[in-house]
Order: sequence, then structure tokens, then C-alpha cells
Amino acid sequence: MPNPPAARSGRKVAIVGSGPAGLAAADQLNQSGHEVTVYERDDRIGGLLMYGIPNMKLDKDVVDRRIKLLMDEGISFVAGADVGGTGPDSIDIKELIDGNDAVLLATGATTPRDLKIPNRDIDGIHFAMDFLRAHTRSLLDSNLKDEAYISARDKNVIVIGGGDTGTDCIATSLRHGCKSLVNFEIMPKPPVDRPPDNPWPLWPKIYRVDYGHEEATAKYGNDPREFSVSGKEFVVDDNGKLVGINTVEVDSNFQEIPGTVKFWEAELILLSMGFLGPEHYVSEPLALELDQRSNYKAEYGQFQTNVDKVFAAGDCRRGQSLVVRAIDEGRKAAEAIDCFLS
Repeated sequence: MPNPPAARSGRKVAIVGSGPAGLAAADQLNQSGHEVTVYERDDRIGGLLMYGIPNMKLDKDVVDRRIKLLMDEGISFVAGADVGGTGPDSIDIKELIDGNDAVLLATGATTPRDLKIPNRDIDGIHFAMDFLRAHTRSLLDSNLKDEAYISARDKNVIVIGGGDTGTDCIATSLRHGCKSLVNFEIMPKPPVDRPPDNPWPLWPKIYRVDYGHEEATAKYGNDPREFSVSGKEFVVDDNGKLVGINTVEVDSNFQEIPGTVKFWEAELILLSMGFLGPEHYVSEPLALELDQRSNYKAEYGQFQTNVDKVFAAGDCRRGQSLVVRAIDEGRKAAEAIDCFLS
């Protein structure tokens, strides 16, 4: 049930980004009595939770239910608002700062790592998030009937890169009805059991099978992953159409192994190699300081940037990570902002 605050502080806070960090901060700041407005550049609220995680993994009714609860508690949400952008729906970041007592940047780490090898600009090669976002939007808008998504149906699909996002690409391609599926990982295949140099309490670096791998194995009879593989060249036919990729095997130091070049057929290749940090059209007009990895520089626990009244939390501050860590940062940033406003 909604539980709006008993009293208001008279202070206004703007939050840029409605992913897990932004929503967690909005919830806690609102409970402290501040007037909170959340700005989201997409057409739906939720950020990574809405368009970055497929429905079979996170039902959007769960996200919508929580957002409705936050709205009933007094938080304002503005979708289609591109803070720092140049389009007709853009909002000037400096005006946002001037009109609020504090601003929290929770924009996420949305700059994808690219694979810059020959023929990269050929149609049929897409970043993983572009593939997943278009699929979920089309699914929610029309149950895929508008066909406004990148289809894997009847195609040989290659997903380059592992991790959660790569697994989501595998599972989504299967649901489209792809012809075949391969997943490249540049890392060597991990052991089934912990090696001696990876003791508790370190994160266990062991062989894992996620839901996408299980589903692909059930359909095709084998795990789709190929380890210690690196892309060399996207291959096109005489008409300039994507037909596959040439790869090479690499050793444990990621050095190419001579004589291991191999061609893999594909009409759709998805790049899921992680993210380099946040986009900077919000931070550049403010001369916001960045850390060595191009994230917004703000000390954990303080979350305050070098710009007065401006804070940062979540993946845009620490780099890509887990949803639970983004929620943690959003809540701790809310504490820091509440202290600042007090």
C-alpha cells in the first residue's frame, strides 16, 4: 500500500535516470519529505529494469507496480525527457540544477564496448542493448506484431561476449526462432571446481550454466559457448551483405594462436562485451570531473561531484555492476543528499 510522507520539507530534488539507482534514491528522498521528480529519456519509466532485462527474466508488471506505488506516494515521473540532449524533448541540465535544491545523476553505464574489426559498419551487426531494447518495446507495444524490432527468426545468430546481457541475447534469439546460435567468449573455459588460487571469500571463478545456455542446449543439443575465441573480421559477400565472421583462438594471455582462423556463418551478430561508462552529453556542459574509467567522479558514501548540488550514483559512478549494487548506491546517495539539504 502507498505510504506517503506525513510532512514535506519544501526542498526539491531532480533525479536523472529511472533505473534501479534512481528509483531507490527517489523512494528514500520522498520518504524524507522532499519533492522528487525523476526524468527518463525513454518512453517508459524503469531504465535497465524496463528495457535492459527481458520479460522472461523480469516481468514488467513487477516494475510497473512499484512505479505506480512510488507515484501514489508523491514522486513525479517525466518520461521522454532527455536531460542534456539536443532534441525537441531535451531539458537543459543547468536549468534543472538552477530549479532544484539538489540533482542526482543516475544515468547508468550505457556506452557499449565495440568490436573494431574490418567491416564493422555492415548491416546485421548490433549492440546487445539495441537488440534487447527494441524487442521489449515492441513486445510491450504490440506483442511483437508491429515488427519494430531486430528479428533473429530463421537466422544464424552469433553473440559475442558473455555475462548476463549475452545470456539475455541468447534467450531472446531462441524465442524469435533463430536457425542456429553460437556464443563467443574470449576468456578460457573456467574449471568446474574452485582452483587453489581462488579461495573463499573471493568470487568463485567456476563454470556456470545460465538459463539461456540451458535453453540453447535443450534445443540444439550442446552448450552454445565457444571459449578462447576472438573476432578477426566480419565477412561480407559480393553484395556487401553480412554472411559471418572470421575468428582466431587465443591463449590465456589473449595472444592469437597461429593457424586457428575459422569462419562462422551468421546473418545476425550481437555485441555484448560490456560497457565503457556513462554517456557524457549530461556531464560535459557542467565540466564534471571523471575518474580514470570515464565514470562520474564522486566518492562512495558522499556521492557528491565537483559541481555544487550535483550528486552521482549507480553504474554511472562505479561502472557497470549488479542491480542490487545500484539500489544500494541509490539509497546511500539519498542519505547523502538528505544530509546536504539539512
